Amino acid sequence: MILNIASAVLIFLGVFFFTVGVIGLLRLPDVYTRLHATTKCDTLGAGLILLGLFLQGNVFIAIKLLLIIVLLWITNPTAAHVIAKASYCSGIPMSENSFELDVSSGKGGA
Repeated sequence: MILNIASAVLIFLGVFFFTVGVIGLLRLPDVYTRLHATTKCDTLGAGLILLGLFLQGNVFIAIKLLLIIVLLWITNPTAAHVIAKASYCSGIPMSENSFELDVSSGKGGA
């Protein structure tokens, strides 16, 4: 009984984070902020849902789900970094309210 409740709570939280990611995708102004919101929410949401399913499965299914979680933790941030770098190198502008960090001085600049 407690295992079912914990599993349902984890799955609900995962769906919540997916929903927040979709709202961020629709509401945020540029590709960089959208990418940040969706990547964070996607990784956490999928991890929580898979963890909730992990509690319901047998040993072999649980091992597979853990491997999928690890794969997601590695590939989602890596893919987001590649997409952001490609966008930046292609000259896609940031939102007017964003700023670029001046690495040499440590201060933000317009």
